[in-house]
Amino acid sequence: MMLTMVAEQSQVRLAPSGRTATVGKFIGEGGQGAVFEVHPDDGSPTLALKWYFDHTATRNQRSAIELLVDRGAPDEHFLWPLEMAETDGSAAFGYVMPLRPDGFASLTDLLTGKITASFRMICMMCMKLTGSFLALHNQGLCYRDISFGNLFFDPESGTPLICDNDNVGVERDSSSNVLGTRRFMAPEIVRGEALPSTTTDLYSLAVLLFYVLMVGHPLLGKRELDFRCWDENAERQMFGVNPLFIFDPENRSNAPSGEHHGAVLQYWPLFPSTIQRLFVQAFTEGLEPDATKRVRESVWRSAMADLMASVQRCPWCRSESFYDPDRPDQICWNCKRELGEPLRLEIDRHRVVLNDDTRISTHPLRHNYDFSTDVAEVATNPSRPDAWGLRNLSEREWTVTLPTGDEHTVVPGQAIGLVPDATIDLGGSTAVIRHG
Repeated sequence: MMLTMVAEQSQVRLAPSGRTATVGKFIGEGGQGAVFEVHPDDGSPTLALKWYFDHTATRNQRSAIELLVDRGAPDEHFLWPLEMAETDGSAAFGYVMPLRPDGFASLTDLLTGKITASFRMICMMCMKLTGSFLALHNQGLCYRDISFGNLFFDPESGTPLICDNDNVGVERDSSSNVLGTRRFMAPEIVRGEALPSTTTDLYSLAVLLFYVLMVGHPLLGKRELDFRCWDENAERQMFGVNPLFIFDPENRSNAPSGEHHGAVLQYWPLFPSTIQRLFVQAFTEGLEPDATKRVRESVWRSAMADLMASVQRCPWCRSESFYDPDRPDQICWNCKRELGEPLRLEIDRHRVVLNDDTRISTHPLRHNYDFSTDVAEVATNPSRPDAWGLRNLSEREWTVTLPTGDEHTVVPGQAIGLVPDATIDLGGSTAVIRHG
């Protein structure tokens, strides 16, 4: 593939700012172009430059990038085109975007076990991803190619990054030849009946979430063993013509095989029934090309926030599970001991399981999906690790009413014992401590 007029140490001009930048080291390449580091000559932070191959540097592609530059990123999780890049005397072009920071891993690395992340961080990543795609769709844009190859995340914080945004386009725009990655495509695209849209993005998002949480594909059950050769025809049948959810409650003909689909059989029972029901909807009714039957991004985001708050650490082996009030007799997947009913804080409709390291953010109080500001934390007594309290990290006093009717004031920095059925006035929201 040919690259026109760009090489390490060459100069590009950025538009609309008019700045110049020096091309740095080569990072990698894909089907559309090559990626380099690029250093703006005004001393601002290093960026990434994607420079298109000659055959992909089309007028339509340039117009699409210029539209994205003009609109700006939907939120901070997109490595979004910032400016166009060009060279004098050439029709070739590219664009600059933020450089992916160190420490971010691909979702493929997570699923293959090359890296590990806690359940809480995986839920955080899923919640933020769904919020980002909600922001994108609210602008009338669709991503077109939601898949592993375009997503990275920080295992320590759960922060996602969405790359390859040059494939983002206006809803149902026929000018793009990007249809997606087949096993993530909506069935109607696989069958050749539809173009990418926000509706098909919803389906692809559900596939991605299922893959991340269940470590398998929602449509690849024992029926895939009927194909002697896994080729384009097999994919068309499984993903487009005759798709069937592996946990379809009405039809078990594509159920997972213990020999070939052990991961999904292991992970599916770990998740609360609320999550299982959403996936059943996504891959039964949601197989139809009808946006009203697919699970919305906002629903997923709320579900992922609740799932993150339900993480329950086993008191015996410290493994993470998920508290499910529909299954009070749940046992630890690792040590097989009974988990029991955890201590939890109920704030309005939110339920937060309390572990010895739990921190309470503003989200349960304000429904704002802000997990960066904490208002409380579980505090343990250094001399009595089994004696837990709740420390006030906010800037206002709490009023705690015990089951006896006695009231106590908890000033910022102070902790109160976790007494079941005690209520805490957090200032505008009331929390109740539950156990059992």
